[in-house]
Amino acid sequence: MSEDIKTMRNVALAGHGGAGKTTLAEAMLFKAGVTNRLGKVEEGNTVMDFQPEETKKQQSINTSFIKYTHNKHTITLMDTPGDQNFFSAAKTCFPVADSMAFVIDGVGGPSAMTEEAGACALENNLPGVVIVNKLDRERSDFDTCISACKSALKKKIVPICFPIGQEDNFKGLVNIVSGQAYEYDGEGKATRIDIPADMADEVALAKEEFVENIAELNDDLLEKYLEGEEITEDELKVTFRQGVLDAEFYPAICTSATKMIGIDIVFNFINDFMPSPLDRGDWTATDANGEEVIVSPDPEAEFCGFVFATIVDPYAGRLSLFRVISGTLGKEGNILNVTKDSKERFSQLLEIAGKEQKTITSALPGSIVAVAKLKDTLTGDTLTGGKEIQIPAPAPMPPVISFAISPKSKNDEDKIHEAIRKILEEDTGLQLKREEETKQTILSGRGLVHIETTADKILRKFNVAMEIATPKVAYRETFKKKIRVQGKHKKQSGGHGQFGDCWIILEPLPKGRGFEFVDKIVGGVIPKNYIPAVEAGVRESSTNGILAGFPCVDFRVTVDYGSYHSVDSSEMAFKTAGSIAFKNAAKDARAVLLEPIMKVSVKVPEDATGDIMGDMNSRRGRVLGMDSEDEKQIINALVPMSEILRYAPDLSSMTGGRGTFTMEFEHYDEVPGDLSKKIIERVNAEKEA
Repeated sequence: MSEDIKTMRNVALAGHGGAGKTTLAEAMLFKAGVTNRLGKVEEGNTVMDFQPEETKKQQSINTSFIKYTHNKHTITLMDTPGDQNFFSAAKTCFPVADSMAFVIDGVGGPSAMTEEAGACALENNLPGVVIVNKLDRERSDFDTCISACKSALKKKIVPICFPIGQEDNFKGLVNIVSGQAYEYDGEGKATRIDIPADMADEVALAKEEFVENIAELNDDLLEKYLEGEEITEDELKVTFRQGVLDAEFYPAICTSATKMIGIDIVFNFINDFMPSPLDRGDWTATDANGEEVIVSPDPEAEFCGFVFATIVDPYAGRLSLFRVISGTLGKEGNILNVTKDSKERFSQLLEIAGKEQKTITSALPGSIVAVAKLKDTLTGDTLTGGKEIQIPAPAPMPPVISFAISPKSKNDEDKIHEAIRKILEEDTGLQLKREEETKQTILSGRGLVHIETTADKILRKFNVAMEIATPKVAYRETFKKKIRVQGKHKKQSGGHGQFGDCWIILEPLPKGRGFEFVDKIVGGVIPKNYIPAVEAGVRESSTNGILAGFPCVDFRVTVDYGSYHSVDSSEMAFKTAGSIAFKNAAKDARAVLLEPIMKVSVKVPEDATGDIMGDMNSRRGRVLGMDSEDEKQIINALVPMSEILRYAPDLSSMTGGRGTFTMEFEHYDEVPGDLSKKIIERVNAEKEA
């Protein structure tokens, strides 16, 4: 059993969208004999990008999984999305991989999401390899990419091969470790050739550098190296592998997935140097008391698994994808969801292969498997054979943009909420809430494309068409002037009448104080039992302000005088009197409009700070200060919510996708006069319409 685990590999293909992760995966599957033709993203016929939304956009939206075997090794490839809109689907999968292959565009080099993926590798302490792809393209450059990867991935990069030829003439490579050169035909078959004469010096220098880098990892080898003794290839390989496993550096390979160049090098590297689940070793969990517990990849131990993804099918139900961390799972059985404290039963064990699902009879530690129709299990949950331990789940990525959503047909009101609830189970990058004040349902995600793709998915899976719009801003109203007025309600035309009379003082309060009500009635001019009714009348009226119907805040009302009738007065009469008094006061208390101000933290490369600060000023923002973190600048500012509702795409275009931001509500502040007038006119016009 342990031999089977020893030959397992779980490799996540990571990096920026468009670098060629899916194309590389398709080339590997074709070369390994899993497929009988080379799938192409542009033609929409890939094994990995099979969902209609992925075919339409020609990009990965979800992480897809498939296995291949090569030289008695079984490798699970995870093709993760590289677009920032869908990166949350990648981030949840990285912890269950044992290593990461960073696929780099040989023309553009590492980009924003490569940096994000690199940060995830460091966070999870995962070994990695850099695969510089598209080296057959115009303006591609292996050396430039390697230099850029050092800062993007924050790791030493050690090339293990060099390209022969550039751009259109890229036709082969030199393996630095073995000192062999290979040329490839159109089908990816390698023929051994002599190292080109014009590369001999470069290769000799690279080999010297390689040996030095590896020797530094081992005292015995370093001593040999310094004394000029020859280090054997076997000695180099053993120390090199240990360096890879310890993530001391990332090796670099040169490829062209479309020309099938270097695919064999990728195969051999994964088999020979990437970690198995046994190499990855123990996982850390917590028990019921919060104490740390070690979980080993032992096939004889009790079962423990971590759910890292969920697929929702309207017909087949929920599919839970998890990694077996310890123990051996059979084809059916009872398990405990420790996170939900719920007993679950499964009757079929599945292996995911692109859009296909294969039934399997057992799963060892390190296996990526799925089961259907678990009643309570969701992404991030821990499953065990009965032991109450939990694997910590990575925090979901915070949403950066929000939209108001509604069904196109009023008849679909209930259906849309049910559909979104199911999609939320599948996509941890989404959040849903109901804004009672604006009466809108708000869906938040990682970008406009993320929300639009969710709408497409809901239409396809649940046949509900959805409209998306910019959310309404929850404005407030308050007062600038202290005023005393009367509120009198009198209906006495025969029979039992209504009479309520009160005098109130309305005065402004400091920002953030809300609403206060003070009873200063003396001498019983208004009986005590009617005072709460006056307050209720004021409160009710203040929810619809005088300017544009927004709730009023930060004011105090003091009731200090009034009168009553022994027969005709009632709670309802005094509630109406309180409401009239508030409306009378609001007319003359210099009402002003308030807007929500957000505290925004923008993390950008240093060369973008000037643009960002200028943009903040144009949004009526106030920059509070700057901090530094990981070679990036963090700009903290206060910005009106209305000015930053669609900030995510703007930030992306200003920083080439390298900027990120978070925001949270800070306080309400007064809207400038001219703008206030326009907002009031617009809101009142919308109400009339």
